[in-house]
Amino acid sequence: MLKIRSLFFASIFASTLVGGWAVKAETLPIATPQAPAPFAAQPANRYWNLRQTPITDVVRKVRGAVVNIQSEKPASSDDFSMVGSAKSNINGMGTGIIIDSRGYIITNNHVVEDVSILRVRLSDNTQLPAQVIARDPEHDLALLKIDAKKSLPVITLGTASDLMVGETVVAIGNAYGYEHTVTVGVVSATRRDVSLNKEISYKGLIQTDASINPGNSGGPLVNIHGELIGVNVAIRAGAQGIGFAIPVDTMVRVSAELMGSKRGNVKHGVGLRNEVKLEQTDGIRRAAMVDAVEGGSPGSRAGINKGDELLAIEDFQVKSSLDVERALVDKSPGDKVVFHFRRDGSEQKVEVTLEPGKPVIAVAEVVWRRIGLKVQPISSDAVAKANNQLHGGLLINEIRPESVAARAGFQKGDILVGLHQWEMISIDNISFVLNHPELPTFQPVRFFIVRAGQVHRGFLPHID
Repeated sequence: MLKIRSLFFASIFASTLVGGWAVKAETLPIATPQAPAPFAAQPANRYWNLRQTPITDVVRKVRGAVVNIQSEKPASSDDFSMVGSAKSNINGMGTGIIIDSRGYIITNNHVVEDVSILRVRLSDNTQLPAQVIARDPEHDLALLKIDAKKSLPVITLGTASDLMVGETVVAIGNAYGYEHTVTVGVVSATRRDVSLNKEISYKGLIQTDASINPGNSGGPLVNIHGELIGVNVAIRAGAQGIGFAIPVDTMVRVSAELMGSKRGNVKHGVGLRNEVKLEQTDGIRRAAMVDAVEGGSPGSRAGINKGDELLAIEDFQVKSSLDVERALVDKSPGDKVVFHFRRDGSEQKVEVTLEPGKPVIAVAEVVWRRIGLKVQPISSDAVAKANNQLHGGLLINEIRPESVAARAGFQKGDILVGLHQWEMISIDNISFVLNHPELPTFQPVRFFIVRAGQVHRGFLPHID
């Protein structure tokens, strides 16, 4: 019996049914319609005014920052059932969003995972090879880089924190290979938890009825002002008008971390709160407020204080942690950079000399080293039978022999749902416990797992 997933990624890897055998196609025809003629200013008469709408304005504003992604990856042995079948490559497609004019692009991790060849097509039909800079499988995001030899248009970032159910949204993407396909809909709901399968799930997605089709993965969902509010990720098979997007606020945070890994070990010591909303006479202004300054750091020595509003670094306007990483991505220890900030209504600037930072260790690596677990977030559906109050958990995929987790009796397939007094729905939750200043006071740490539909509890041996 053919088993069909109820939910699937909005990207494509081609397959063909031949003689009753599922065989991955070696090539996938990709629709490449002629590029439209450049937009020319039209006469300001009633005819054109009636045709031009807020939607056409949005498309004109956003289109240049949307790229089409084509990829190839080696077929696995599971992709070939026929005896003597020769392996070939699987062609895939998706969409990406330009977040920096130097060629940095964000897309979904599943669009680029395990690919051997990666190409990006710009809105002017220029086709360029792309490099994967860093990936975050947990949040299904990846950072790419292309060398365009020119400054590229960049998407305008919005926020998903103030979305209104029913407000108009626009999706743009490489739907079924039809480049820069535009669909329109509304925000149907926010903060949706969605399961792709038992191993892959998403938290806090935006739901929309704008048509999101295979090939749209990694593309933008924008509001009526043309501001990015989400990264399209998945659709529900067999259901009309149900698509999902990762909130832009999550994308900004993860992209900053991914770009920071490209930047390397450069330290400034200034921590930010992303996009704080400040009221003013003509509306709401978004700002990046300094949340912490590490003592003895370059930022501290330069005179930056907690509570300052960071305005810019060099020529880069700053409204989020992503902007900080964009400003510093090509910098090295010893470089001097100018930080512009506002304090008590007065704008100031200081020169900060960057210095080497401590090696950056991924959260997953820390969890593996200190506890001995490799985990994957899963949805609340997987643990509802054990306790319908649980909001999700972390599926244990691997346990390091002789580790803390191994000595505690963890088994592959267990679902970690709690440590001490906190729920575990993200690997960042484990990091929170490991880095908690009071960790020594609540050792041995109590854990809660779901095994065979039942909640079990125990204690972890001492965590170093």
